Amino acid sequence: MQSYWRLHKYPLLFALGSALFYISFGYDLQRTDFTKLLTLYAALFFLYFKIMQFEKWNFNFLLAVGIVFRLVFLFAEPNLSQDHFRFIWDGELIKNGLNPYAYSPDEIMGAGEVRLANMEVLHGGMSELNARNYSNYPPVNQLFFAISSFLGAGSIMGSLVAMRLMIILGDLGVLYFGRKLLMNMSQDHHKAFWYFLNPLVIIELSGNLHFEGLMLFFFVWAFYLISKSQWAWAAPVYALSIMVKLVPLMLLPMLMKFLGAKKSLGFYFLVGLACLLLMLPLYSADFLAHYSKTLGLWFSNFEFNAGLYKLVKGLATTYFDARPWELIKTYGATLIKVMVVLCLLIALVRKNNSLPSVITSMVLTLATYYFLSSTVHPWYIVFLLGMAIFTEYRFPLVWSFTVILSYQAYSHPEIKENLWLAAIEYLIVFGFFIYELMGRESKKLYFHKK
Repeated sequence: MQSYWRLHKYPLLFALGSALFYISFGYDLQRTDFTKLLTLYAALFFLYFKIMQFEKWNFNFLLAVGIVFRLVFLFAEPNLSQDHFRFIWDGELIKNGLNPYAYSPDEIMGAGEVRLANMEVLHGGMSELNARNYSNYPPVNQLFFAISSFLGAGSIMGSLVAMRLMIILGDLGVLYFGRKLLMNMSQDHHKAFWYFLNPLVIIELSGNLHFEGLMLFFFVWAFYLISKSQWAWAAPVYALSIMVKLVPLMLLPMLMKFLGAKKSLGFYFLVGLACLLLMLPLYSADFLAHYSKTLGLWFSNFEFNAGLYKLVKGLATTYFDARPWELIKTYGATLIKVMVVLCLLIALVRKNNSLPSVITSMVLTLATYYFLSSTVHPWYIVFLLGMAIFTEYRFPLVWSFTVILSYQAYSHPEIKENLWLAAIEYLIVFGFFIYELMGRESKKLYFHKK
């Protein structure tokens, strides 16, 4: 024991300090206290780098501290997001035989005909936008909500613990298949810990109960199967990823060249078929109308932590007298078209003849979408970070630190963003992204001359 302490004294102290900071983050922080939030997060990020610096090859140590950091939040109520109220609400609806795509929370409360466990608390805790709209969470995500409600047995804390354990298992799955995939791609398997120990991942998933980690789990599992030439088995797993969150849907074209014409058509067919089967249990006559209406809000109504959109908005309102509420609708509709064209261009123009190049194309596609999007919540970066560990790009790691600046908006009761902090966040990310792009091009030119 003494010899272990001598060999690992500093990493153990770094881990202890991190655990204490996570405890403070989970149980003694209000999101309105931005100074404390930023200080804790910066300290956690520093310690994260030090732990990786000292112990990146020590699998057992990194696995243990990663699990401990997550379990710290086990009985904490999310303090940076109120989405969990809607998660539990949807789960309670399914538990009571009701379809979350058929009724909005406001409609159910107004009718007064249904009784759910803790319904007044859940309805009062969710945002007004969530309360007045139908659910936008895909069917597999709804399954996790339902499981948490069944296991919670009418207790909000019980449901939170159940969700948290599922999310932790998802991260362990990312680590398991991520290391295997990295080895199959002839890369250092310790890179998976850059995801597993990242403070943004731990805080936003295990702490605030977002499901990007489970989406990433199925995504990485599918790619592991593809790396083993088992694309037919990978298809339904990829469909599970889509049905947790829709993001992987836009990345499908990148597999076209890698799989080849015949296999890619078979893969897309199986993915589509699996998605349809997964939707069947919650399908209703109103499903498409209600779901598309709610999904459309993300492109036409929401604005948070935007990058290039803020520049477009500033120029349009200053020099062209554009009305913000009309601009965002036009911009959202245009963004969809731009991304369709961009996805096809990247899929067809880039080589995409190996798994690293395919995943790199996916990272570039998703990053571009986030750069252009009018809404980029901090937890969105988790999926981008998880994909990037299989590539040479590190700008998502930088973004996982700077994105915390967006939480300054919640220090105001009316949620007011600070444009200077947003500019700092994106200038650092854009700068590092351009630096990496130029570095890669310089390497290509150098080796080509050789």
